[in-house]
Amino acid sequence: MSKILIVAEHDGAKLNPSTHKCVTCAAKIPGASVDVLVLAADSAAVASQAAAIAGVGKVIAVDDAANKEPIAAVLAPQVAKLAADYTHVFGPSTTFGKDLMPRVAALLGVGQVSDIMAVEGAHSFKRPIYAGNAVLTVEVPADAKVVATVRVASFEAAAMGGGASVVKADPGVAVPTHTRFVSRSGATTGRPDLQTAARVVAGGRALGSADGFKIIYSFADKIGAAVGASRAAVDAGYVPNDLQIGQTGKIIAPELYFAIGISGAIQHMTGIKDARTIVAINKDGEAPIFESADVGIVGDLFAIVPELEKALG
Repeated sequence: MSKILIVAEHDGAKLNPSTHKCVTCAAKIPGASVDVLVLAADSAAVASQAAAIAGVGKVIAVDDAANKEPIAAVLAPQVAKLAADYTHVFGPSTTFGKDLMPRVAALLGVGQVSDIMAVEGAHSFKRPIYAGNAVLTVEVPADAKVVATVRVASFEAAAMGGGASVVKADPGVAVPTHTRFVSRSGATTGRPDLQTAARVVAGGRALGSADGFKIIYSFADKIGAAVGASRAAVDAGYVPNDLQIGQTGKIIAPELYFAIGISGAIQHMTGIKDARTIVAINKDGEAPIFESADVGIVGDLFAIVPELEKALG
């Protein structure tokens, strides 16, 4: 049997959808028994949400004031201690997981498998390399504990309807104090989170300016979508870099993706390859984006987008 521990990502009150996708990945391992670990100052709300995920056998809840903020240096020793009886330890390939899981792997004395996109066996996984142009099969020694991050864009979210038990735990490890939380800052837009949104509207260099990008915000708000951008738009200063999608930005898998004024360079396509439906709007009918688009519209985006918005009422 493979005993898999998934480290939950959350904001202290709400479980991040990335955890649901890690459960889906873990369930594909033969003979999988899946538990979820919630590290928080007060785990009650998040633990109950994790317990409701179908396929989860048990939720381990750790309450400690030091866990109020997701500081990797603080969380890693607790994860490593509680992972002693598990064969696998998974975290999402998000900012949270990429920060935490390498520390966990180091404390456990093993290498980390990054960006699992498919499960081949209990110790065999596939992951993308070279900006998604190739897929590598990674084999972990059969006698080694597997510590990995899951490419959440490659998996559907696990269904709800589970009824797992919640067990309180105390890792009994000294919590480091050399890394401390100071403050958090970020733009509050009122729009869905880019990495978890079901709909995303993204703009490229063709918008021409930060002012021109307002057409993207307007259309996104009309359909309740998150806003993203190509690296070219970010580099040009039209939008902040936290909106960048692609190899050096965010990897997303929305149900509906609008690529507006985006040519479709391979680096950008790496970030949206798992989108369910891609709609491309570009005046260049030969743009690479049309090779991947499910729906393509050739024309002036400044004329087409307002017409689409108007048609929505």
